[in-house]
Amino acid sequence: MRAVQVKAFGGPEVLDTTDLPDPAPGPGEVLIDVDHVDTIFVETQIRAGWGREQFDTEPPYVPGGGVSGTVAAVGAGVEDGWLGRRVTSFVRGGYAERATAAVGALTPVPDGLELLHAAALVHDGVTAQGLLERTAVSSGDRVLVLGASGGMGTLLIQLARARGARVVAAARGARKLALVKELGAHATVDVSAQDWVERARDALGGGAEVVLDGVGGELGSAALPLTVDLGRFSAHGAPTGAFSAPDPEEVERRGISVFGIADVQFAPADVRRLRTSALDEAAAGRLRPVIGEVFPLAEAEAAHRAVEGRRPVGKVMLRVR
Repeated sequence: MRAVQVKAFGGPEVLDTTDLPDPAPGPGEVLIDVDHVDTIFVETQIRAGWGREQFDTEPPYVPGGGVSGTVAAVGAGVEDGWLGRRVTSFVRGGYAERATAAVGALTPVPDGLELLHAAALVHDGVTAQGLLERTAVSSGDRVLVLGASGGMGTLLIQLARARGARVVAAARGARKLALVKELGAHATVDVSAQDWVERARDALGGGAEVVLDGVGGELGSAALPLTVDLGRFSAHGAPTGAFSAPDPEEVERRGISVFGIADVQFAPADVRRLRTSALDEAAAGRLRPVIGEVFPLAEAEAAHRAVEGRRPVGKVMLRVR
């Protein structure tokens, strides 16, 4: 089968298309003919050698943790009824024509939903819905979304609005601001402006009950003062190279609840519940995964360059078939 391997830690050029043996499903597993592969920013960071204290990945390896496709074979103990079903799943080594997954990790794709769109929700659909549960976003809350034009940010806007929140979306540049406005943000803020924090405060009417920081670094830390007393601040993103570091004294003094990346690591049953909900919402037309660019599997290097360059709005995806 065709697959993409990381030969050594480094830039996008270390991604190499090669031929590998087909995997075989073990007991309790299925073999998936992969249709589309999700890409997320952290995969580019791991490829570059970042986070080795958190991730045990060592080259050579096949990247990719989320796919959509069709079940082509089943292992011992798996019902034949799975054969031919369209599914999504977390996998190890998704940048490939085929991948194996535990049957308990599969989420069926509803009729009428394209496998491309299903793959775009494998990671972000779970995390976005789980974040809103963790931070208890509810009707009347003012919510600030940082990194609003990315794959997950675009979902957070729609899902927070569906919960009755007032959403202020922070992004960079006119094209991205136009998109988040189209998706339902009540107001937008361009973070390239020097006074973006003051503009965000005005748009929020003084502050936010919930700040969803998908950016990290100095930008994320600058958003902490926008959280109202007793509010909730989620520091779940680090495309800048580091998670934001809220000042612990201010957090304690103002009674702010802080959530981190550990708070969006979900048990398998919750993953299936959250992903099923996201797929169902998308199939019903109530949730729109935004896909900026789709690259063939053999152009994974170009896909990583697009992700790192933050050129597209929404998701960057890989097409296998």
